[in-house]
Amino acid sequence: MKRSADNLNDRPSKLSIFLRRQKRLIRPALITLVLCAVGAGCVAFVHRVGSDERFAPFRARMVNMLPLRITNITVTGNELTGDDALQEALGVRKGDFILGFSLNAARQRIDALPFVDHSVVERRLPDTIIIHLIERRPFAVWQNHGHFMLIDREGNQVRDQGMTGKDAQAFMQLPLVVGPDANVAAASLMDELSAQPEVRTHVTAAVRVGQRRWNLTLRDGTIVMLPEGEEVPALKRLAQMQQDMRLLDRPVLSIDMRLPDRLIIREAPHPASNDNTTPPAAAPSGLPAPDMPWTRPDMANLRRRA
Repeated sequence: MKRSADNLNDRPSKLSIFLRRQKRLIRPALITLVLCAVGAGCVAFVHRVGSDERFAPFRARMVNMLPLRITNITVTGNELTGDDALQEALGVRKGDFILGFSLNAARQRIDALPFVDHSVVERRLPDTIIIHLIERRPFAVWQNHGHFMLIDREGNQVRDQGMTGKDAQAFMQLPLVVGPDANVAAASLMDELSAQPEVRTHVTAAVRVGQRRWNLTLRDGTIVMLPEGEEVPALKRLAQMQQDMRLLDRPVLSIDMRLPDRLIIREAPHPASNDNTTPPAAAPSGLPAPDMPWTRPDMANLRRRA
């Protein structure tokens, strides 16, 4: 009976049995805790080195010791975006440390450039930066009922349009078409104008009249009234007269080309004088008065209207 009692007292408790079973897990847990503490200390040190100005020389030396330098920058899709503007937006150049800039920040700066819809910026170690641009394709600026918008060649509104920021820069570089139906009819007229550069360089806006013909507004405010459906021969004739007599450089109010057998030029009124001079002749009777000149508004007025 005594031996039986001793055997009962020697039996291990449930706690000791549990600890004995878990003993094999205690050592890995302790090692994990030590590694976490060391990692936290390293993170704190790196954060302090990166933010404290006292460590700036140390950071510079560490960067100079690193071998990962940019030797190649590849760009695709930049038909409208200039190389200089793209380089400035990227923020790094050849020879810089390839890990020393933020891809997200560079992408945001590039996306803010005129004509850029969005971009893809990649870092290919050890030495290459790859930039792919998806450019917007605005063809012209369309003014309709006092509103301005960027349109593509088919006359559709360009996505993310707006007359502030980068679209305001695009506005200053694109041709301007005015009036209902001008957006869908603009492509053919602009192609015809591009074929006559002597005329195109003087044009600031094309106004659609009655959804059937065009008036061109020149830089000096002169109105050129083109005939319906006969824009090509009229523009060729106008280009020839510009070469021969510099017609588009003269101070006239309007050039009416709507009649096939004549050209009607309306000159600006002469200053009033005391002598008895004959007043300038008005436009021939039976012809409608020329439309008032249209001029491109300044950017302040544009933003108020948009």
